[in-house]
Amino acid sequence: MNFDWSKYFNAETIENLLRIGIILIVGILIITILSAVMNKLLPSKMSLQRQMLIKRFVKYSAIVILILIIISELKINLTAIFGAAGVIGIVIGIASQTSIGNIVSGFFLVSEKPFEIGDIIRIGDKTGTVYSIDLLSIKIKTLDNLLLRIPNQTVISSEVINVTKFPIRRMDFDLHVAYKEDLDRVKSALERVVKHNPLCLDEPEPLILYNAFGDRGIHILLGVWFEKANFLKVKNSVFLDIKSTFDAEGIEIPFPHIIIYAGEATKPFPFIEKGRE
Repeated sequence: MNFDWSKYFNAETIENLLRIGIILIVGILIITILSAVMNKLLPSKMSLQRQMLIKRFVKYSAIVILILIIISELKINLTAIFGAAGVIGIVIGIASQTSIGNIVSGFFLVSEKPFEIGDIIRIGDKTGTVYSIDLLSIKIKTLDNLLLRIPNQTVISSEVINVTKFPIRRMDFDLHVAYKEDLDRVKSALERVVKHNPLCLDEPEPLILYNAFGDRGIHILLGVWFEKANFLKVKNSVFLDIKSTFDAEGIEIPFPHIIIYAGEATKPFPFIEKGRE
């Protein structure tokens, strides 16, 4: 039995297919050029999040227009398609309530703007840089360079800490000094540490707080202000400066001592500090 291809691939059909192919190629080319133009036109002062939203809106709108043009060229009855799409949409909506909740939560995140792309945030025990904000989830790049996806519904119902929201931050150092130390001398030493460190800000003033009488010594809280970009440098440099200054001043940082005692029949073993045998 010979199949008659002429019924389906006549001159008119081939012409329509060629026209649709040209429309598709030209449409994809226009969308690509439009995306490149948007990258150039959007002002650099605009936040990355807004740039992303505008780019996606323009791109998806262009894709929808292209699809509608192709459908019109194919002369497909849209009434039947919309009717079937309505039934399918109801079924999908019932089956994907979680996804709908994530989409609604995504709109809240975009409107509220608790963070933007490029911010460092902390959600629960996870910390990282915001990589993208999508309809269903946000993606963050963790500090060890892993990609973490968190559903929008989880984000909207969790406590979110934006670490880099403000240009300056305070870093707290929890210190211990021996009870025998002169606290005025300790305070002066800490003030010199902050003053001589170029990464620490003079305004706001550093915080030095006598925090508590502990079992290991006196607890002192040192808070230094710095520009957010210098986090690691400040952390390391102030830590080293405190240790070297305390060593130079002879200020003791106490640590726990353990005495081994077996009971009444034996005496405690003497503790011999290294270097003083």
